[in-house]
Amino acid sequence: MENFKKLPVIALRSMTILPDTMIHFDLIRKKSILAAEQAMSEDQEVFLVTQCHAETEDPQAEDLYQIGCIAKVKQVTKLPDNLVRVLVEGVCRGRLRTLFGEWEWLGGDIEVLEVPAMDESRKEAMLRSARDRFTEYCKYYPRTGRTLLRHMEEIHDPGKLMDQIIENIPADYTVKQKILEQVDLESRFEALAEVLATEVEVARIRTDLTEKVRERVDKNQKDYILREQLKYIQEELGEDDASDAALYEEKLQQLKASKEVKEKIAKEISRFKRLSTNSAESGVERAYIETLLELPWDKTSRETSDLTRAEEILDRDHYGLEQVKERMLEFLAVRALTKQGESPIICLVGPPGTGKTSIARSVAEALNKKYVRISLGGVRDEAEIRGHRRTYVGSMPGRIVNGLRQAGVKNPLMLLDEVDKVSSDYKGDTASALLEVLDAEQNRNFRDHYVEIPIDLSEVLFVVTANTTETIPRPLLDRMEVIEVSSYTAAEKFHIAREHLMPKQLKKNGMQGRLIVSDNALRSVIEGYTREAGVRGLERKLGEICRKAARELLKEDKSCIRVNDRNLEKYLGKPRFHSLKANQTDEIGIVRGLAWTSVGGDTLQIEVNMMPGKGELELTGQLGDVMKESAMTGLSYIRSVSERYQIDPDVFKKNDFHIHIPEGAVPKDGPSAGITMATALLSALTHTPVRADLAMTGEITLRGRVLPIGGLKEKTLAAKTAGIKTVLVPEKNRPDVEEIPAEIKNGLEILFVETMDDVIAHAFVGGKGNN
Repeated sequence: MENFKKLPVIALRSMTILPDTMIHFDLIRKKSILAAEQAMSEDQEVFLVTQCHAETEDPQAEDLYQIGCIAKVKQVTKLPDNLVRVLVEGVCRGRLRTLFGEWEWLGGDIEVLEVPAMDESRKEAMLRSARDRFTEYCKYYPRTGRTLLRHMEEIHDPGKLMDQIIENIPADYTVKQKILEQVDLESRFEALAEVLATEVEVARIRTDLTEKVRERVDKNQKDYILREQLKYIQEELGEDDASDAALYEEKLQQLKASKEVKEKIAKEISRFKRLSTNSAESGVERAYIETLLELPWDKTSRETSDLTRAEEILDRDHYGLEQVKERMLEFLAVRALTKQGESPIICLVGPPGTGKTSIARSVAEALNKKYVRISLGGVRDEAEIRGHRRTYVGSMPGRIVNGLRQAGVKNPLMLLDEVDKVSSDYKGDTASALLEVLDAEQNRNFRDHYVEIPIDLSEVLFVVTANTTETIPRPLLDRMEVIEVSSYTAAEKFHIAREHLMPKQLKKNGMQGRLIVSDNALRSVIEGYTREAGVRGLERKLGEICRKAARELLKEDKSCIRVNDRNLEKYLGKPRFHSLKANQTDEIGIVRGLAWTSVGGDTLQIEVNMMPGKGELELTGQLGDVMKESAMTGLSYIRSVSERYQIDPDVFKKNDFHIHIPEGAVPKDGPSAGITMATALLSALTHTPVRADLAMTGEITLRGRVLPIGGLKEKTLAAKTAGIKTVLVPEKNRPDVEEIPAEIKNGLEILFVETMDDVIAHAFVGGKGNN
């Protein structure tokens, strides 16, 4: 064989090929494919050399190992995706002397490396030693070892044997390269012996580890079988769930509760152990024990005593509601001084949307209490409050106990929402069940039918909400401290919208920094698009502006949208509501009254017509029974004092009187329009005009006395909105007027009346009725 040859060169990635080895591999690089085709076109010889770094895409001489394998290309097969599969047979070792790059394929001057001659006896010793070491290696791989040993027995050349051994063991290509570079047999044997010794040690360690794992698995399997047998024995003896009982006992040790409670739970756990697994009672007992263990018997949360922080939180979350905030801060101050103090039961009463529920959440944060909300709307089953007795299938604790369990402490703030909407039926009186919960003298030992053990509710701060106190039973109402959350004024709504609602809607609709709503636009939304006591409808309208602005922003590719009172109709359409303004001229038989509705105050224009007839009284405008009675009472009073106003008694026999309140589709009722209807009747009878800039509210008696009414803040607010200058109010409502904010009273003259004479003196133009 020539010592030097010019051969095509194929650079191999992550593989080394040794002499006397038949192997196939795939080529993808163009230079390697062309080199294989060049070899096939000549004498089929090619030089296979391994790259030092597999990621090198276009290797140069310095990127390749020096020693490689001269091989014969047996077959070249083209595959899909530009792949070429090559079958080669290693011939001998070679050294790369020079690498040529002037062709499209790599070529090089290759030195053929001859194996130095060796004494036959040394070769035989080396052959046997190599077989012995490989035999020891094969002991750890018995399946493949038998086939390989038979193959190795047929090889009598030590060099070829060593190459075959390293080719057939799962060694890395760098290890095979190390063997390939050993040209003389002794160096090659030493390198192989080192590799085999390492592989044998690794195989031995792996075998030891496998044996240990197998022993452990066998032990686990044995333990599993024993546990299954034990479980079966316990089932036969009715002693299942012993592990659950142990877990319950462990939790009992950690439970913070009184000695009596712990003894009761321990007794239940002991009973649970004796129950059969398959019995229905076992599941009931399990649920009962878990409920008892989850209740916060003596676990409390630490309350804050920082009045400044509490005040900041309340002011941050709510505008106005000064009375509620003051009461909460008073409670906090008392708790800070006494370290205990009885928790009051506060009842927030007001129209929907005025922030009753949300202020309870803010109070909980201000006091650093856990917050639990329990909705009572539509609850009609007493068991919802007290729980079901455990004798029933599917029994469970009541809502109060579930609220405590949810809070995880015995002193949370518990909100009882919509208490005015609880009802009673054949399943029990729900409102009466709440008496024990809300009575400070009784709730220290509240008994839930399911839990049975007395629960201390005295440290719970109860906050109750209701839209009206009229449907709350008196005994229940007596146990609560009522705080009126009245309707918001237009100014209050404006501040709430600007400081709370608008930022919330901007964030919710992704319009922060992209939408600017002017103050005038906010005032227009309040006045023309909402008619409510609270701010829920206002928030919905602001959300509608945000959504339509978002669509416009994307559709027209704008960076910012400005909404003012001039372009507001583009987003909300035409205004929906128009306030009934005061009349421009003084008229006969028309008087402006004031009414309270569920969405705030409003003005009522009461009209009276007198016409020839038989002395009948006709009432229209969907009036309720109370208003009808007020009209009849007013007419009776005027007939009784007709001489004082020089009215012919025959007028009442020869004329019919028609009282009408416009907006006939809207039902109206309530004891506050008596003096208004009486004034309108007297105006029609005496043909005296009534001041157009005046409104009044109050109930009348047969003797002409004026009785007090409610909802005065909302009524005066409605009067101011309508442009009324003077309001007549019953004398007994003077304390209520003092509580009305100065913002509403500014620019409004409020006069107090005790009798109809006072009313007529102020209402008739020029005070003509005062004669």
